[in-house]
Amino acid sequence: MNADRARNAQMITLEMNGLQALLDALAKRGYRVVGPKLRDQAIVYDDISSVRDLPAGWTDEQEGGRYRVTRRSDDALFGYAVGPHSWKRFLYPPIQQLWRARHKDGAVAVTPEPLPVERFAFFGVRACELHAIEIQDRVFMNGELVDPHYKARRENAFIVAVNCGTAGGTCFCVSMNTGPGVKQGFDIALTELVEGGHRFVVEAGSDKGREVLAALPQRATRPEETKAAEAVVAKTASSMGRTMKADDVREVLMRNLDNPRWDDVAERCMTCGNCTMVCPTCFCMTVEDASDLEGLETSRSRRWDSCFTMDHSYVHGGSVRASSKARYRQWLTHKLATWVDQFGTSGCVGCGRCITWCPVGIDITEEVAAIRNSEPR
Repeated sequence: MNADRARNAQMITLEMNGLQALLDALAKRGYRVVGPKLRDQAIVYDDISSVRDLPAGWTDEQEGGRYRVTRRSDDALFGYAVGPHSWKRFLYPPIQQLWRARHKDGAVAVTPEPLPVERFAFFGVRACELHAIEIQDRVFMNGELVDPHYKARRENAFIVAVNCGTAGGTCFCVSMNTGPGVKQGFDIALTELVEGGHRFVVEAGSDKGREVLAALPQRATRPEETKAAEAVVAKTASSMGRTMKADDVREVLMRNLDNPRWDDVAERCMTCGNCTMVCPTCFCMTVEDASDLEGLETSRSRRWDSCFTMDHSYVHGGSVRASSKARYRQWLTHKLATWVDQFGTSGCVGCGRCITWCPVGIDITEEVAAIRNSEPR
């Protein structure tokens, strides 16, 4: 049997009732199923229980500083790119309680925050987002220091990925070699086919995935469906909204730390931190202590922070990065250059969220190209 026939033998096809059965099977196994949902004029990630919760027939239009949802000409469930949410908010929540301390009769009793037991099933994870999760795994789980709360959530997660059938106007995952097709890191992967009948070509990526799929109403995937699924990914790859030459970007940025382009972008940057909030890999945090009015109970928590805030680089006497230029340069060079030194990978997956959700439309691909093109020839 050749490789194509072997792969085809591993594929199954689910009709719409099979997709609903998949959601039911995950819920029955105790997972909290989270997936895309149309809410507040955006496609966000929220609790779902039915295929009716999915954004059927909706897509998104994205450009620098611009996002809107609009109707499609078909009833595709995953016919959009990515929205303002990423899966980071579930694995690495914006606020995490760390411990509480109770003061009584001169003694202090410290109670650590218990590890989470909730089990997530992420439904509709894109290839770029799988890579983002893998990057955060390196930060929080695979290094010398392990975040126990992240590790507990991550190891209990079940991932249903989806091959992208639509590229957004700010997507550049092909440039970063992170999509649009999923290759690993999933339990189940779906490719949505709309023409010729609404159905899903499905591949298992783990024993957990195979066990769930075995109980679903299904049929063997036909060879023409396999080819159609491959064509979906190929078409998406050829229609990226942005590109970035990424093979040498680390070297380009590190030898241009004094490039005049940093001043140009600083004139536009509002240092609002939107780019870091929507980024699926940014992990900056701050730690806060609080006490009640009687001084009997103290607590410590961490929350998301951003390298664009003055306090993030504050040391005694003031902020190390007091200017917009310094803060933007720190973000971009860390994301695309020194992240490689720390974790062996770029911190960018090409999802384009930082471009879309920047209030003034600053474009990371444009900034890199401008710095590259300003170098002496």
